[in-house]
This record gives sequence, C-alpha cells and structure tokens, in this order.
Amino acid sequence: MEPGSALPNTSGNGSGTGSAPHSPAATGLILLAALAVLLATLLGNALVVVAISTSRALQAPQNLFLVSLASADILVAVLVLPFSLANEVMGYWYFGGLWCSLYLALDVLLCTASIGHLCAISLDRYWAVTRAARLNLRRNPRRVRAMIGAVWAAAALVALPPLLRPRPAGRECQLSQETWYVLASCAASFFVPCLVMVAVYCRIYRLTAGRTAALLAARSPCPASGDGKVSGVGMLRWRRRSQHQSVLLCRRRLVRARERRFTVVLAVVMGAFVLCWFPFFFTYSLGALCGQGCRVSKPLFNFFFWIGYCNSSVNPLIYTLFNRDFRAAFRRLLALCCSK
Repeated sequence: MEPGSALPNTSGNGSGTGSAPHSPAATGLILLAALAVLLATLLGNALVVVAISTSRALQAPQNLFLVSLASADILVAVLVLPFSLANEVMGYWYFGGLWCSLYLALDVLLCTASIGHLCAISLDRYWAVTRAARLNLRRNPRRVRAMIGAVWAAAALVALPPLLRPRPAGRECQLSQETWYVLASCAASFFVPCLVMVAVYCRIYRLTAGRTAALLAARSPCPASGDGKVSGVGMLRWRRRSQHQSVLLCRRRLVRARERRFTVVLAVVMGAFVLCWFPFFFTYSLGALCGQGCRVSKPLFNFFFWIGYCNSSVNPLIYTLFNRDFRAAFRRLLALCCSK
C-alpha cells in the first residue's frame, strides 16, 4: 500500500520541480535495495509457477494456492513496485491522475490478495491435519479454485474504494485518509488474516505435538516370563521383540526430526509474515486513530512500507524450499537454464 496514504509526500509541488527528497548516496542505496527486492520477487515467484507447471510431482490440487500466490506477487513486482520506487526517488507522482487511481487500487488488491493466500494456505493445512481422509476426497481443483476465487473477490472489495474516489490532482498520489477506510482496510488486509493464521498454526502445532507424544509413548510389549529354557518359539519371539524395538527407535528418531522441522517451518512462516507486514499496518492504522501525534517519521514509515513488499520476495523461499519436490524441480530448472 502506498506510504503517501498515511504521510503526504511534501517534497513535490504542483509543477514537479521541487528538490530531490534524498541525497545522491541515499538515492543510490534506495535504488539498489528496491531493485533487489523487485528482482527477487519476480524471479523467485516465476520459478515457482514454472516448477509447478512442468513437474508432475508438484501438480497436486493444493499447489494451485502457490501458483495463485506467486502470480499475485509477480503482479506486485510488475505493476506496483516500479511506480512506488519512482514516487519514492522523485518525491512526487509523475504518472497522472488516472494511473494514480489504478495504481492505488492495484496496490491494495495485490497486497491484500497475497496476504489472503497465506491465510487460505494456513486453513488448507489445518484441514489437512484435522480432516485428512475427508479432505483428500474433497480436495479437487474445483474446490481449491473456489477458495482462490474467494480470496481474490475479498481483495477486490477492499481495493474498490480507491477507484470510486475522484481522480487525484497535482503531483501527489494518496489513498483515502478517512478513518473508517484506513481501519477497515487494515483489518481486512492484515489483522483478521493474521489472527486466523496465528490461531490456525498454533492449533496445528498443538495437534502435531500431541500426536508426536502419543507415538513416542508407544512401547513394545513386555517379554513373557519363561522357565529359563530357550525354545525355538521363545527365540523367535525374542527376535521379533528386538526387531520391533529397533523399528520403534528409528520411528522415534524420525518423529523427533519431523517435529523439529515442522516447528522451524511454522516459526519461519509466522515470523516472516508478521515481521514484514505488522510495522506498516500498525503505524498506518495508529495514525488514523489518533492523528499526527501518533505518526512516526516519514523515512521510518517508508521503511516499514518497503519491508511489507519484501514478503512477496520471501514467500517462494518459505513455501517451497522446505519441500523436497520443489528443491528437485528448482535444481532441474536452474540446470536447464545454465546449460543453454
């Protein structure tokens, strides 16, 4: 979402001849950092789409969520980030009132859709844990596409108000400053999905930890007491008990490793999501609630704004590199590109 929506850009004027908002050194650093985010977002998410499209192992219905998420993030990189970068570096809006309205609507639409997909993925994983048998029967492409359509429809509703406003005039491009819209859009775009994701992933972790504890508590049957003589039947039973104990030991090690890996994945998913988006939405909504007295400085707010965009570049890492099939597909695609 455009930072000017909460902090007007005062570095430009009606003619666009104001002084540059940053020093040459700062402008260079901003360009390098923003271009790195843009390229990482574009290439990483394009790799996800190609990997799912070309790898048979990845063409499960639930991976349609990742295709749609990656598509939203690619559109952020193509339709939003270049104009946000130009506005930040130039200090004023150069592209006219019509594109300003479309740009603001696309910004809200695509960022909200990206966050909404993360929420939908968390719900899908929760249902996979709690209703595995029924979900496998119902998890068909049509059902997954219906959930994806609901995410995009909800994002479109949040993005509609910028299109209904009069076209901005002059050299500023800002979202509505009305308190009701700021709070409603923040709630729909971030706070509600965030609460859902936290509740769902905490529940998934508790269920997984409970099942792990049950597996680890499993014990082999106690050996039957005998008269000290080792018969053929007794030796056979002893061998079976030994094999059973070895299998249990290996299973416990695998379960512990799986639990550690799953805990790391959950921590990375929630940590990246909250770290990227919470600073922006918190300061954005706080400024609408209590006015100028609660607003942070413009450079700090702009920093929070760009950190939110970084979530689109880390999504491919979080949701794919922890998956063995994705890693194999990525290696195949990269080897194919390098061989040409």
